[in-house]
Amino acid sequence: MKYLKQFLVILLITLIGEVLKYIIPLPIPASIYGMVILFICLMTGFIKLEDVKETGKFMIEIMPVMFIPAGVGLITSWEVLKSMFIPVCIITVVTLVTVMAATGLLSQNVIRKERDADHE
Repeated sequence: MKYLKQFLVILLITLIGEVLKYIIPLPIPASIYGMVILFICLMTGFIKLEDVKETGKFMIEIMPVMFIPAGVGLITSWEVLKSMFIPVCIITVVTLVTVMAATGLLSQNVIRKERDADHE
């Protein structure tokens, strides 16, 4: 019953994100609205971490399974994508390296600042 309650909380926030997507005329995906709402609710204490923790962990663990339909869609669209294969691969590699570098640098800065704050 606990998992059902946690899933319903996440589902309700997702629904609110979907509604906001149609109300607010910005090119922002509904999932981003939902994540921001969940973040704000967690930070303010409106929703306790214990209210969504186990189900959130489970959803993260099964996330790779959710990419199977997208992969199948790519395979079925091979004729359309064949002409764009090289540019898409280049863009993917450049984006991957850029995100990895930015994440690494940001992580190093955060760790450095925390270490400096601990020494003071």
